[in-house]
Amino acid sequence: MINYKHLHYFWAVAREGGVARASERLHLTPQTISGQLSLLEEYLGVDLFSRVGRNLELTDTGRMVLSYADEIFSLGGELEEVIHQLPEGRPQLFRVGVVDVVPKSIAHRILMPALQMPEPVRMICREASLDTLLAELAVHHLDLVLADRPIPPTVSTRGFSHKLGECAVSFFATEKLEKQLKGDFPHCLDGAPLLLPSSGNQLRSGIDKWLDKHRIHPRMIAEFDDSALMKAFGQEGAGIFIAPAAIEAEVEWQYQVTAIGRVDEVKEHFYAISVERRVLHPVVSIVLETARESLFADESSWDE
Repeated sequence: MINYKHLHYFWAVAREGGVARASERLHLTPQTISGQLSLLEEYLGVDLFSRVGRNLELTDTGRMVLSYADEIFSLGGELEEVIHQLPEGRPQLFRVGVVDVVPKSIAHRILMPALQMPEPVRMICREASLDTLLAELAVHHLDLVLADRPIPPTVSTRGFSHKLGECAVSFFATEKLEKQLKGDFPHCLDGAPLLLPSSGNQLRSGIDKWLDKHRIHPRMIAEFDDSALMKAFGQEGAGIFIAPAAIEAEVEWQYQVTAIGRVDEVKEHFYAISVERRVLHPVVSIVLETARESLFADESSWDE
């Protein structure tokens, strides 16, 4: 069996960025830690670090070992919390990945029911691209992935896409920018500065087709992977931006902008992806059920 003390020394060196810092944290000599690392590498039969100048860098295998060590020692810390602070029992762990193009406000509303359950829940959220999160889901490092589309047919990952709902999109502008627009919506977008999601996602494709259909040619100012960053630029008047129509009131209040028009032809879709066709994880079940029955049942209810 692997020596977990040796693994802990490795974890400390990787997290602290070197043997010297790890030795200060662990109150051990650098020679002791280096010796324990050598024993771990000898046991595993692989190099976990490579030396670059005076620095140590993780090898590909080292990064993989570090991901497991993170989980092992995170669980160890959780065990201490349960023993010393949570006498009612260990919280249910809920690990969810959110695709980076999903609006944070939407993700928050979808996931909030998980923290409102009678039983204690510890939620761990990760944000990344769909491909990255599907890979994590496949090896059971995640219980659920929230995405703007189902699993692409080109991806070999085994999983099941559960559609949560969809909503139209709205265009927003600052008061100053709105006054500069000419004509009614949507023709006022012609020649106007526009901020859009990056090419390649489902929503951007729908927006591009809609603009082409109506022969509208805005000035493309910037493209963003992060919808929150796009809204921040829009708040400063850099350009008109889009957001789900279901959260119009929230966007107007938070970013001090006005919804200048809504496009029902373009829909923003939301999916939950799991490794199970029939969801058994109790927290995942609550999240899916609430989203379908109340969150997406009536878009107008989101602005209340």
